[in-house]
Amino acid sequence: MSLVWITKASLIENFNLEIQFNDSKKGIIDFSKIMNLPIYNDLKNLEKFKQFKLNSWTIEWENGADFSPEFLYKLI
Repeated sequence: MSLVWITKASLIENFNLEIQFNDSKKGIIDFSKIMNLPIYNDLKNLEKFKQFKLNSWTIEWENGADFSPEFLYKLI
């Protein structure tokens, strides 16, 4: 797999984000199904989840939580 990074992320509804990658691949991911580790507990609150930010390669939250772009790419 080539190096991938997220170029766009937007909230669709609830915990669903539409993610677009640098190679134009895009799709919707339901994050409620993949937030299993303790670092994601705060993000189960929808208002906190909505506060994601796009950094130079993936999405991240204020508490330090993020997902590797390669992992998210495989989900689409």
